[in-house]
Amino acid sequence: MMNHIAIFPVILPLLTGIVLLLLPGQQWVFKRCISLIAVFLQIIMAIMLIGMVNQGEILAYALGNWSPPFGIVLVADRLAAWMLIITALVAFCALVYAVQGTDKAGAHFHTLFQLQLFGLNGAFLTGDLFNLFVFFEILLLASYSLLLHGGGRLKTKAGLHFVVINLVGSTLFLFAVGTLYGLLGTLNMADLAVKVANMPEHDATLIRIAGLLLFAVFALKAALLPLYLWLPAAYAHTTATVAALFAIMTKVGAYSILRVYTLIFGAQAGSAANLIEAWLLPMALLTLIVGVLGAVASSRLRQQIAYLVIASIGTLLTAIGINTEAGITAGLYYLPHSTFAAAAFFLLADCIANRRNVMDDQFEPGPTIQQQRLLGISFFILAILIAGMPPLSGFIGKFMILNAALSHPALPWIMGVMLITSLLTLIALARGGSMLFYRAQAPHICSIDPEADKLRSLSSVVKELAPVATLLTLSMALVLCAGSATEFTSAIAKQLLQPEMYIQSVLNMEVKQ
Repeated sequence: MMNHIAIFPVILPLLTGIVLLLLPGQQWVFKRCISLIAVFLQIIMAIMLIGMVNQGEILAYALGNWSPPFGIVLVADRLAAWMLIITALVAFCALVYAVQGTDKAGAHFHTLFQLQLFGLNGAFLTGDLFNLFVFFEILLLASYSLLLHGGGRLKTKAGLHFVVINLVGSTLFLFAVGTLYGLLGTLNMADLAVKVANMPEHDATLIRIAGLLLFAVFALKAALLPLYLWLPAAYAHTTATVAALFAIMTKVGAYSILRVYTLIFGAQAGSAANLIEAWLLPMALLTLIVGVLGAVASSRLRQQIAYLVIASIGTLLTAIGINTEAGITAGLYYLPHSTFAAAAFFLLADCIANRRNVMDDQFEPGPTIQQQRLLGISFFILAILIAGMPPLSGFIGKFMILNAALSHPALPWIMGVMLITSLLTLIALARGGSMLFYRAQAPHICSIDPEADKLRSLSSVVKELAPVATLLTLSMALVLCAGSATEFTSAIAKQLLQPEMYIQSVLNMEVKQ
């Protein structure tokens, strides 16, 4: 059974989605239970995988028992396990929020949710470049349908932009993998790493072009400047549950950049070595600037959070763009922090908007909402978490990134941009909190039993804030277990920068006859 653990995170959400599709449309209790159990099992499997790869072992699983590079291979290493556990935790919290009622807005919500996890987990585990494209397409189909969950003009408009832009990215992806396959005769990532390092000089230019096309696709998925325009409307207009799950989706692009450009186009890649080094860091810093400026200019809370997601991807890719072990370590610590914080903020924004009625999440003074103190405290904690104030995980992550940049030639730019944008983020969130809570006015109460209404409201808020509190607890765990977390992310960085073990584990794996 343990030999097959690498395929379980892929096959479980797929089978769960099929089972959910076969259930009658109104069987909401069964659908919710099955979906929650499936995601909880994914958390357990991700924890098991971390335990199995923690000592540096790389698990390669050949589908159909075809030996690589001819067959499809799933590969579980430290990085894949790290991404799987983050995804499963965010998905579980988002799903707990959804089963309180928002999942009923569409008959096939739970099926699409599981298919989204199928695409995410497959993208993290695949060892084949073409199958990375396949899982990207599964992600696109499931995320487009989830984006439209509940219907509405704004969702449809944002969804159209989302799917058109991503289809362009898919076309570029096919051009890139077609070029690589035509020149090198393989799309297995480990085999590509070997062949790119020994490529003939007359093919070097085309291979570098294919590598840059891949970077454009991954930059689009990650919402890197100037390919971020699809994200703000898509994340701001979809439901809170879907936006919370989408907090991990931009990280798929960052993961792909990290995987492909350390394994295939890393320091050992000959004339294609460090292919995107000159591009990644400047683009990441510009993305961080644009994301924060968008947050400052936002007129609605969910729009502001969407721009903060863009800013977080800029911060993450800044760390990766430093291109050192310390930089990658810092980025991989910052990655779960930014994902948990963004997901929690989207869920909290929905709680606030639902209680402001027609005011929704607009940054305009309105009536005081019920349980304002509890919601205001949650907003305050998330604001300092995202802004990177001490002593929370955002501060630790940004401090690690700045520390990793001390010996980098671009240190003044990195430090200046990160410190100024952190200040602007704090100002933007303080302005938003002031509009939503501080400048609110007491409402006219006309209830027959206001105390009973207050108690019912408290119960409702506590129930809705439970997933938010769980995500905040996970962020606090990153602080309390910072030593263990950074030790693990450091081990991931070392493994990525020494790809020989990955290559040997895949190409020399034993296939049962």
